Amino acid sequence: MSSNSTNRHELIEKNAGLLAILIIFAISLGALVEITPLIFQDQTTKPVENLRPYTALEMEGRDIYIRDGCHVCHSQMVRPFRSETERYGHYSVAGESVYEHPFLWGSKRTGPDLARVGGRYSDEWHRAHLMDPRALVPESNMPAFPWLADNLLDGKDTEKKLRLFRDHFGVPYTDEQIANASKEVEGKTEMDAIIAYLQSLGHAMK
Repeated sequence: MSSNSTNRHELIEKNAGLLAILIIFAISLGALVEITPLIFQDQTTKPVENLRPYTALEMEGRDIYIRDGCHVCHSQMVRPFRSETERYGHYSVAGESVYEHPFLWGSKRTGPDLARVGGRYSDEWHRAHLMDPRALVPESNMPAFPWLADNLLDGKDTEKKLRLFRDHFGVPYTDEQIANASKEVEGKTEMDAIIAYLQSLGHAMK
């Protein structure tokens, strides 16, 4: 190795500020090369054939799911491995999540993955499970959520949520869906909403 090359290496290695700048540049360049092509691929930006936006009630349920930390213990991303697909169903694809803001893929599974849970159990099963998980799954360490059955939705922000998702994220809600959003959730409980949300999961890849 030439002395000039050695000197350049020493200059970088002994200058912490310069080294940090070069590291950030290298990481940024790598991320740009990896991410930019995905922005222009249909399979990552176009919805899968049967995907539909969440209804107003499902949208409220999704917010409750996030509020109560369900996403902390349950992922919504089936990996493309036999052990996963045999248990949960078809592996997750990017086109299922184009209407998700933020997406709830997750990586930690204290409980099972929920990406394909919609339609797997009845509404009554979900209601009983949320009220007392151990009544149905004795070994479960999931907390109970009995207050969901008592809390009524007021619907005052439901229309705004759908409108925001349409205007800022391009989710194809119609004017009629937005106008009827508050009425759709009127008189419903948080339990009704989160069950509706859970039953919608995986609908596009059945």
